[in-house]
Amino acid sequence: MKIYKDHNQPIEERVKDLLNQMTLDEKIAQLGSYWSYEILENGEFSTQKASKLLNFGIGQITRPGGATGFSPKQTAKLVNEIQKFLVNKTRLGIPAFIHEECLSGYMTKGATIFPQMIGIASTWQPELCEQMTSRIRDQMKTLGIHQGLSPVVDVTRDPRWGRTEETFGEDPYLVLSMGVSYVKGLQSDNIKNGVVATLKHFVGYGVSEGGMNWAPAHIGERELREIFLLPFEAAIKEGKAKSVMNAYHELDGIPCGASKKLLRNVLRDEWNFDGIVVSDYFAINSIMDYHKVASDKEQAAIKALTAGIDVELPTFDCYKEPLKKAVESGKLPITFVDDAVKNILRLKFEMGLFENPFVDLEKVPENLDLAEDRKLAYEIAVKSLVLLKNDGILPLIRDNHPIKKVAVIGPNANSARNLTGDYTYLTHLETLEQDAFGTSAMKGIEFSESELPITTIYEALKEKLIPLGIEVSYSKGCEINDKDKSYFTEAVNLAKSSDVAILVLGDKSGLTKDCTTGESRDSSTLKLPGVQLELLREIKKTNTPIILVLVTGRPYSLEWADKHVSAILEAWLPGEEGGNAIADIIIGNRIPGGKLPISFPYHAGQIPVFYNHKPSGGRSHWWGDYVDYPTKPLYPFGYGLSYTTFEYSNLEITVEETNVFISCEVKNIGQFEGEEVVQLYINDEVASVTRPVKELKGFKRINLKPNETKKITFELPIEVLAFYDENMKFVVERGDFKVLIGSSSEDIRLKGNFFIQDNIFVDETNKKFFTKICF
Repeated sequence: MKIYKDHNQPIEERVKDLLNQMTLDEKIAQLGSYWSYEILENGEFSTQKASKLLNFGIGQITRPGGATGFSPKQTAKLVNEIQKFLVNKTRLGIPAFIHEECLSGYMTKGATIFPQMIGIASTWQPELCEQMTSRIRDQMKTLGIHQGLSPVVDVTRDPRWGRTEETFGEDPYLVLSMGVSYVKGLQSDNIKNGVVATLKHFVGYGVSEGGMNWAPAHIGERELREIFLLPFEAAIKEGKAKSVMNAYHELDGIPCGASKKLLRNVLRDEWNFDGIVVSDYFAINSIMDYHKVASDKEQAAIKALTAGIDVELPTFDCYKEPLKKAVESGKLPITFVDDAVKNILRLKFEMGLFENPFVDLEKVPENLDLAEDRKLAYEIAVKSLVLLKNDGILPLIRDNHPIKKVAVIGPNANSARNLTGDYTYLTHLETLEQDAFGTSAMKGIEFSESELPITTIYEALKEKLIPLGIEVSYSKGCEINDKDKSYFTEAVNLAKSSDVAILVLGDKSGLTKDCTTGESRDSSTLKLPGVQLELLREIKKTNTPIILVLVTGRPYSLEWADKHVSAILEAWLPGEEGGNAIADIIIGNRIPGGKLPISFPYHAGQIPVFYNHKPSGGRSHWWGDYVDYPTKPLYPFGYGLSYTTFEYSNLEITVEETNVFISCEVKNIGQFEGEEVVQLYINDEVASVTRPVKELKGFKRINLKPNETKKITFELPIEVLAFYDENMKFVVERGDFKVLIGSSSEDIRLKGNFFIQDNIFVDETNKKFFTKICF
């Protein structure tokens, strides 16, 4: 038996043995991928096409489920046919990595659609994120998928950016907490049983010029490391993430996909990352045709490979013939190719891919979405909902609050499709059907809508209210994003004749031009799209109380709504169980407890507006506010109301040698059982370089019955207080630190201080990232 085929041999020996047997063509083949449909003929695996494209093997196959419209059984069958060809019909028999999208669920027909990431972040429960990705892992593994192109751990500070919805928000600690949990759930404790997580987009993608996709980001070195690199570092060191994807944009004149500093110096040399770096789709070619720092595909390939990108996705382009030509001409040393191939082969061996390249078709169901998955999707959706305003109208069903007729109005009130985010099967069908990627190979592929039953908000309200003797009626009112007001009259008349109007406004998420949020769908104004705000104003004239439900991918400017409606519920893009979750919160079957992971500005002109600004930020010296608007956000980071009230007391702070113990008590003093997110912020009061006015360093979501009290203790490692000083040394400086505990970044209930006696220089290779929470 050849060494590389012997699973008892050390992995590095297997890598060395296989690499030594590979020709240049076979090595290059490992550096690329093909779209799954490129090896199909009339919807079936084509041996003829495979013989042409896969004759030297292949590194990866792109989205056999997400890009074909196949059922789970069809996808698994295709995966097995591809692997069988590679194992039996190529010289070395190297199986392929199969990758798919899995941002808020495995993006394929029949898989669970969970809430979008901004909603996951709003739960402030990383353990829910890990539960979700554990289920995503099981669904993907069932079909033979090895790599998921998630999570997005970009810190975003500009909600104009369409991909805001894909992120965990504006704070590095919340983002890294969710990101690490995402990775652990997807990869599991043993990578052989897991799916490789891909951290993206490396790095600083969420603070682009004007909130525009792919636009340059302007970030100083200290801020880059303390804010934007931190979640990636934690996900690699704590989560053991095995893949990283470059960002499309540039930093200081260098496209991230061509940055040796990022992809080699930081990622490999400083962090000892041993996984694979994959290109974002078409990103290597963009070095040439978008950023204009390469004259042709060959030069683009040289720049990307020498910078550290191991795999070109989604299909071979620059890394095929142009890269081969560069090696053969001597422009590119073969060592760069060899190093990338080693990274790829090492991960394939670690995954056990050579021993288990196939899946058991008998165990593949027609529908991946099990009852337990829907239950989890519902629970996450409930906990993701953020109550922004309530004048007492919610919960809707109470003994002293008789309701006979409810009007449900708005473009998202009766839409199942618009409950889902941009990288879900329902939304991405349109991307493929409209050929948004511009790849003619998609022609002839047939797509069909998901068979998942999704209850709309209107349907859910009907199901729950009609048995109570309450009449429920619906009017669309307007479309998402056009100027047509012809439906206004019907909607206004319905509101007039009702006791309450539940107005469901917001976005259509996706990548196509008719979408209002999602990748490449950026907003300049942060105003609700189309004539939705005008519809809201017309219904307000009826004097019928309005409950505004926002199904959106980003924060919108809600100043007028905040002044004129009775209640506002931010639902984000809540997934397949979003309708039921929203209905239950409105009715009072469940209590809202979500908190904002990103600030809501009054106006787009405030951007960037975020809570952890520097002392000179967040205000205009000397009057503080703008002439026309406050400088603070309308709704701050960490904000969210409940149907009950919480009281904070008994702050205690104890400093020990390596930890600071911070405890407090929280009591539910209202009439409803509810959940509160207890948030710990720290401020380094005087330092050698400017420090944020407050930084999130711990949080815990707790459930409390009426009159129940819980004590929460934060075990804060002193090392997590470290920052980069004037000389870029990572240090905790001697001095006073302020403790701020509250219900949001602005609603601080308890304050205290502690003192650090000496400077502590921290070893960056062994950073601590987390504050432990005890009860």
